[in-house]
Amino acid sequence: MSTLHAIFENHLNDKTAIVVPRSCKVPCRISYRQLYQLIQDFACQLQNAMTGAGRQPGQAVAIAYPNSIEFVVGFLGAGLMQLVAAPLNPAYTKDEFIFYLDDSKASVLIVPPGSIRQHTPAVQAAHERNVQVLELFFDGQRLHLTPNRPLSAAAPVRFSPKPQDVTLLLHTSGTTGRPKGVPLSHVNLATSMKNIVSTYELNAKDCTLLVMPLFHVHGLICGLLASLYSGASVVIPEKFSASQFWSDFGDNQCNWYTAVPTIHQILLRQPPRHVPHIRFIRSCSSSLAPATLHALEATFKAPVLEAYAMTEAAHQMTSNPLPKHGAHKPGSVGLGQGVEVVILNDKGAPVDEGEVCIKGSNVTRGYLNNPTATAEAFTQDGYFRTGDQGKKDKDGYLILTGRIKELINRGGEKISPLEVDAALLAHPNVAEAVCFGVPDDMYGQEVHAAIVLKSGSTSEKDLQDFVVKKLAKFKVPKRIYFTNQLPKTGTGKIQRRKMVDVFFKPQPLQAKL
Repeated sequence: MSTLHAIFENHLNDKTAIVVPRSCKVPCRISYRQLYQLIQDFACQLQNAMTGAGRQPGQAVAIAYPNSIEFVVGFLGAGLMQLVAAPLNPAYTKDEFIFYLDDSKASVLIVPPGSIRQHTPAVQAAHERNVQVLELFFDGQRLHLTPNRPLSAAAPVRFSPKPQDVTLLLHTSGTTGRPKGVPLSHVNLATSMKNIVSTYELNAKDCTLLVMPLFHVHGLICGLLASLYSGASVVIPEKFSASQFWSDFGDNQCNWYTAVPTIHQILLRQPPRHVPHIRFIRSCSSSLAPATLHALEATFKAPVLEAYAMTEAAHQMTSNPLPKHGAHKPGSVGLGQGVEVVILNDKGAPVDEGEVCIKGSNVTRGYLNNPTATAEAFTQDGYFRTGDQGKKDKDGYLILTGRIKELINRGGEKISPLEVDAALLAHPNVAEAVCFGVPDDMYGQEVHAAIVLKSGSTSEKDLQDFVVKKLAKFKVPKRIYFTNQLPKTGTGKIQRRKMVDVFFKPQPLQAKL
């Protein structure tokens, strides 16, 4: 099991692989056998359509498509053809598309039907960079890739990917500067898929409702690929909809889902009348407040397992175990899952609390065309530096205490934003909260926070009085901003780094009398 082809080696049968639910325009059920045939059809059409020098191993194929059967077929088809799939958020601007197309050196861009006529930002960028644009559409029976030349009589494409072939290119924002390209090989993805299947004991009886975007490693690796590797079924609506979630979940007998805390909180506000059987709920990509975890378990009668992941690790690094295998601890991201987890200082020596570092076959070899960033990201012993600060409890469970470069330094006191977030989220009227540091003349940095309320009204002082009962006084936010919406990425992850620019307005210095 070292390439994506392993998905079909044990499951080339009539078991349902993909369900496009009734909430979508073209609902359908696709078996593993049918999915493989669609991928072969796509490969033949893509090979026939590619202009210039034709298909060459290692070429990048950009995919700017919402969650769909077309995305699944395009991604797997590119990987099995020894091409590099480069998924992109369809909501990017033209300039963002230009950057990613340039950085990946993509030769082809795959988009939904009508994109060329609508001259979408993705198409504009591709035309400006002389990237071939192909529209992909599945009508419920056949796959169409256009504009296309008449199919030649050439033999079907033979799939022979190698474990070390790069098959996926994603980007991570890092801490500063331009996004960094993260090349992931077949063996990186295959290892992560296997680890996830092992952690949650996924099998052919399982079915998940995929609510995370497939252009993000969370939805792609955990929601989709790990499920397919286990022989399970995946229900794929075009996007997350709270009003449609529970009907899609129940109609298709789903029994688990994975999401970011934002989505969990939305679902808590709109629970179903009759809670279906849920084997487990997984939370990842952002810190889950213990108060939210307890509310989820009480409402949905299922264990909530928080995990810890990064793009550079092909998603999952640690997770809380299923209850029968051990405790799942609120406030902890669990135990290493197929990876070695160590805590090191800036010199690479072991410490009780410091930078979380990992090693495993799921970890990228380095950043795309960025040897400096690659060298900085790995220790001399080959551990990847996550940039997250953490510690282990007596049972070896990992507790994240902050992002190293996001720690707030208030007069020499280092404050974890995650700790303050959790204290605010424990308030019964707080739906979302994010803490951040702002410049301060006296302390260097001061603690501020922004929140979204569930309903009603709560004053700044009420919240400060609430937090001071949970945290030391110097950790209590000096200012709390009330808002209807927090800045988030396309995957629903709160953008802590943007908070200062959005909410903080420095006051002019007053002249001393």
